[in-house]
Amino acid sequence: MKGSGPIETGEASKVLTAARGGMNRGISILDFILRLVALMGTLGGAIAMGTTDETLPFFTQFIRFKAKYDDLPSFTFFVIANSIVSGYIVLSLPLSILHIVRSGAKSSRILLIVFDTAMMALLTAGASAAAAIVYLAHKGNARANWFAICQQFNSFCERVSGALIGSFGGAVVFILLILLSAMAISRR
Repeated sequence: MKGSGPIETGEASKVLTAARGGMNRGISILDFILRLVALMGTLGGAIAMGTTDETLPFFTQFIRFKAKYDDLPSFTFFVIANSIVSGYIVLSLPLSILHIVRSGAKSSRILLIVFDTAMMALLTAGASAAAAIVYLAHKGNARANWFAICQQFNSFCERVSGALIGSFGGAVVFILLILLSAMAISRR
């Protein structure tokens, strides 16, 4: 009876290690799925914003008002930031698959946390800059004599607002990815 204590402890340790490995594999699968969701949000936001333009006739067909995303530097920054983040997500997918196969990989998870944090900051900066311009487009600013243009350029404003939703959704997913990676590292 006295000899069975360490064996039971060793067996319990193996069961606990197997349970942690299964939990980390589940976290890795969720990480992969969330990366795909973030890719859809950021790439969709970049494409929606990058293809946004609207032309309105004014008095005659020869005089027209045109609204394009590249007329505003904030929207250009938004497209570039979302494109960079989308490219990063595509490049990080193989590491995410590696974590599914080898749930004990620690150094690559730390690397992903660092780069995920940097990409979340870039994504948030681009989306916030564009959100300020979208707010002015919707509400205007009477003190600065900036008029709301969304009454005239309705389709333009709808598309840029939709692009912002995808981008901010991607930022929320990056927060979840960082928390999941930190949780997987702390479980070791």
